[in-house]
Amino acid sequence: MPPPSQPPRRTTRGLTSITDVTSIASLARKAHDIAALDRQLRAAFPASMREQIRFADLRDGRLVFLAPSSAWAARVRLYQAQILEAARALGAQAHTVAVKVAPLPIEEPVPDLRKPLSPDAARHLRTVAATLADPALRGLFLELASKAEKP
Repeated sequence: MPPPSQPPRRTTRGLTSITDVTSIASLARKAHDIAALDRQLRAAFPASMREQIRFADLRDGRLVFLAPSSAWAARVRLYQAQILEAARALGAQAHTVAVKVAPLPIEEPVPDLRKPLSPDAARHLRTVAATLADPALRGLFLELASKAEKP
């Protein structure tokens, strides 16, 4: 029976920052650049289209947009000349526009996870505020106590 193989020894010490990992850093940089270009290019659209259309990529001179339906994709194609003009004004080397139909992700509302301040907690805050000599700190405690739910 051959001896069990040993895993290779790690040559680094400790954790590596995610920003130091080249592939992740370049991916994050590209995502940031695409988001910035998305905001700038969508400004070329009428206000009604800005919320429906998303810029996806710039590759080999081709601007790729995402539209939620074929009707919205057709509207993007109508603005192709203005989009290319805006892209060139931003310094992007683009000569064609492509539109892919893909439903936009549904943005779920973020639930409010804050807990209300109870009347008892407010009473305790007022009691502590009465003992404080610093008027600024006392004011902050009283302001916080005023946020309590009324019984």
